[in-house]
Amino acid sequence: MSNLWIVILVSVLCVAFFVVGMSITIIFKGHFIDSEIATNKNMQRLGIKCAVQESREDTGTDCSDIGCTGNCSSCDIDHAQTQTHTETDAKALK
Repeated sequence: MSNLWIVILVSVLCVAFFVVGMSITIIFKGHFIDSEIATNKNMQRLGIKCAVQESREDTGTDCSDIGCTGNCSSCDIDHAQTQTHTETDAKALK
């Protein structure tokens, strides 16, 4: 067997191994891993929040004005930056 065929065979076996490894959760549990913060009850129970929501809580900005529910896809980081800059500008003008 030539070296080229050995390399191809090893590559195919590695890809097959990784595909099976990545599919184990789907095969045994029947669904993908729920990694979205807004829908994963265990993350919510542990107090894990969306990074944008956590940042807004630290700065005192209200998340409810745009409907931030802990789901990063519903948070609008540009809105938070605009609002923070507007508040800073308003304080500077006083």
